[in-house]
Amino acid sequence: MQREADSVKRYGIRMTLPEGDPFRAPHLLGPHWEEIQWFDSARERDEALECMRNPPPYYRRGDAATLVYEKVER
Repeated sequence: MQREADSVKRYGIRMTLPEGDPFRAPHLLGPHWEEIQWFDSARERDEALECMRNPPPYYRRGDAATLVYEKVER
């Protein structure tokens, strides 16, 4: 049986909103919003981060994601 500590994903990407972003308003996501996605390996995390930093092809011209991405490890 695999120990619980062995199955914990160690490599993550923390996503936050930059200062001044309208979505930081208290009635929307709030000033302390963050999301973390975890991955099994640094390579898997880095590949996902590369995809996240490239806008999807269906964005309207002039639209841009405002998320701040940060690599994290447990």
